[in-house]
Amino acid sequence: MMSGLWSRLSASGRRTAALVQKQMIQLLRDRRTLMLIMVMPMLELLLFAYAVDLTVDHIPTAVADLSRDVESQVLIDAMVNSGFFDIAEVVGSEGEILDAIADGAVKAGLLIPPGFASKVERGEAQVLILLDGSDSFTVQSGYSAAISVVQARAMEVMVEKVNRLGGRMLRMPVTTSTRVLYNPNLNDLVFIMPGLVAMLLQVLAVNMTAQSVVREYEIGTIEQLLVTPARPLEIIVGKLVPNVLVASLSLASILLTGIIWFGVPFRGDPWTFAGLSLLFIVSGLGLGLFVSTVAQTQKQAQQITATIMLLSQLLTGFIYPRAPMPPVVRAVGNLIPLTYFIRLVRGIMTKGVGVRFYWTDVISLVVYSGIVMGISALSFKKRLD
Repeated sequence: MMSGLWSRLSASGRRTAALVQKQMIQLLRDRRTLMLIMVMPMLELLLFAYAVDLTVDHIPTAVADLSRDVESQVLIDAMVNSGFFDIAEVVGSEGEILDAIADGAVKAGLLIPPGFASKVERGEAQVLILLDGSDSFTVQSGYSAAISVVQARAMEVMVEKVNRLGGRMLRMPVTTSTRVLYNPNLNDLVFIMPGLVAMLLQVLAVNMTAQSVVREYEIGTIEQLLVTPARPLEIIVGKLVPNVLVASLSLASILLTGIIWFGVPFRGDPWTFAGLSLLFIVSGLGLGLFVSTVAQTQKQAQQITATIMLLSQLLTGFIYPRAPMPPVVRAVGNLIPLTYFIRLVRGIMTKGVGVRFYWTDVISLVVYSGIVMGISALSFKKRLD
């Protein structure tokens, strides 16, 4: 009995190995597709790293200085020297600032009222800062920078006044000190890069599997597999194993590029990262297999993959935080494996923490991988039948 079971397992292993070899040969023969698979994630990594910057500086600004005195000029110079504002237009009224913002010529406006110096002396000075609300990142960066510049200038004026009058500087009722953990220089790449690596890996895993299976249906070679002794599970394994190898090589290349070229720190355990990445690759391959059971053509598979990529950018925490999202929207994001892996990869790379800090995400990813692989295998078998 044991010898018969061992014989069946050996036969199954040989069939699976043959299918893996066949899929690997097919990948290596299609050199253009293989080149795109390896090069496209790297190009996307470079584009995101150089183009995506959540901290907006050198904001084009229109200035309406209705005072034209020393104090108003000092404030304007302080705004420019901060590096966040560039004077693009000098106008004569608030209405002209509004027109410039409406036209898109500037993103911010500074209105200094008449008699600014005398109002500063009396402690009654106010300035109006206008920001283009259609650009949320500009609003966030511009608002914070403008408040900081004005407060710093107000503190300088207070100190100068106290020194001039020979008074005594009173202690501030509340003092604060700020320390930024893990990213003291506020480098956006430290935030973007781990999530970008995870997103590119998911897109690669989903797209490779979906395209390879659907292509078999389109050209009719899947029928040749059906007449062989290979079982559906063996066909699935034969399809997935080469894709795991290619996805792992792609992961290593884009990760090393981020660490070596862009200087993004990697503070965690590389073996833990490798194991969780392999689990994430399996979940992505399972999702790609499910897409292949839904799509009838490669074009449909591309469209579904593009939709998954769009949802991944918006709903998984890649850029936008998930906490403010409505429960229904968060539930949709939970259907994407990137939601769980992105917290893991950021925790390992940026913070250097282990699995015990994110064990719920690890369990969720394990359960997700099991469910999606099971559903995909059943759907694939049903389509074969």
